[in-house]
Amino acid sequence: MDKISNLALLSQMIDSAEKDIQSAKQLLKEVMGGPATKANLTALSEKANVLTVSEGGKVIEGVFDGQNMIGPDKKQYPVPANYASKSKLIEGDVLKLTIAEDGSFIYKQIGPMERKKMLGILLVDEKGDFKVLAEGKTFKVLLASLTYFKAEAGDEVTIVVPQGQEAEWAAVENVIKKGSGSGHTDMEMAGGSRKIIMDEDEEL
Repeated sequence: MDKISNLALLSQMIDSAEKDIQSAKQLLKEVMGGPATKANLTALSEKANVLTVSEGGKVIEGVFDGQNMIGPDKKQYPVPANYASKSKLIEGDVLKLTIAEDGSFIYKQIGPMERKKMLGILLVDEKGDFKVLAEGKTFKVLLASLTYFKAEAGDEVTIVVPQGQEAEWAAVENVIKKGSGSGHTDMEMAGGSRKIIMDEDEEL
């Protein structure tokens, strides 16, 4: 191999090492926690302020924060992980919650965020929590999605995040198992203790 080829190879190795270092620094920052998380929560809460709650509190509009729906009243309303996973909800999506007479929570997505897809690697941090490293940033993902896909650390994961906005959470769209060329593409709702109904007009 000539000198020019050696230099080119060395340059590629250096670039790869620098990217790995940046990714490791970002992962450490995410694990340690930081102001970005608080900023995200504040922004979502402010977005929820302009939404409405019906008289009697039977219909509530709110913003999905990655796990729950934040209402205009600052309360967090639980969004079942299976529903959020199947619907591929992302931070900032506006939801409408209808509380039925029998206590059922009926969610409908009424204001989806513009979306961006990324391909990343599934990691497990020191606390045992799963995260996806994509484009130098780590994202939390719902365990329900990973369980359905039987994902393991090291698998490639296609995630969905808000376009042009910082996010702590991502939705899982697909998982490519190590040594496999394809993954699953459909989610199935698992049974739960609470009755969950999706609006028949909702697109999944």
